[in-house]
Amino acid sequence: MKKLFSIMAIAALVFVGTLNAKATTVQPMSSNVQPVMTAATVTLIQDGSEAEETIGFHQELKNRFVEGGPGFMGIVLLCLILGLAFAIERIIYLNLSTTNTQKLADSVEDALKSGGLDAAKEVCRNTKGPVASIYYQGLERADESIEAAEKAVIAYGGVQMGQLEKNVSWISLFIAIAPMLGFMGTVIGMIDAFDKIQAAGDMNPSLVAGGIKIALLTTVFGLIVAIILQIFYNYIIAKIDSIVNSMEDASITLIDLLVENKK
Repeated sequence: MKKLFSIMAIAALVFVGTLNAKATTVQPMSSNVQPVMTAATVTLIQDGSEAEETIGFHQELKNRFVEGGPGFMGIVLLCLILGLAFAIERIIYLNLSTTNTQKLADSVEDALKSGGLDAAKEVCRNTKGPVASIYYQGLERADESIEAAEKAVIAYGGVQMGQLEKNVSWISLFIAIAPMLGFMGTVIGMIDAFDKIQAAGDMNPSLVAGGIKIALLTTVFGLIVAIILQIFYNYIIAKIDSIVNSMEDASITLIDLLVENKK
């Protein structure tokens, strides 16, 4: 988790550094020197225009981000970085927690028939994931009674669900707070624009157009951050639901195996 945060922080610093990098400008030619347009020059200009069209969106996005100002834009960027860090951590954890429940159930069944509870516990110990942990807890109580094993499975299933949903609330927080920060930046920018109108005593569109444009940029980037995080959030929720369904199905299968083994 700490390594993941460090990587995301370094990536953010690099991204901000690229935003602040200024594009090099070409100095104008002296008025005494007349440019000579050759076929090669025309070709270079056309190639340059195509290159500008290729990288135009990325450069425009960076320019708009810089225009938004470091205040609210920096906070919105921080929400994106932290939200992605939590999302990536959850995705990695959930993918590692995914288990082939049918294969595990078959292995536990074979172990119960051949070596009894100890062999089945060993299979669960050598298998990663919440389903294997639930199986192990149920097998630990199987010596007492089927009811005790069932209670252990249900109780430990709730613990595993809590582990699966850990840090998901932080992602939803950043989804909610990013557009709110954008709206706040817009409102503050609009107030500043009206202050300029009041100070000038004249409703000159050019006086406030720049300020209003910058104010609206915070909302745009806040919504972009929320949309990106919402996609990750929906994927994580769907993944958790899939694992929980597997856990419930596996729990029923385990109880059935223990009932058959008692006969």
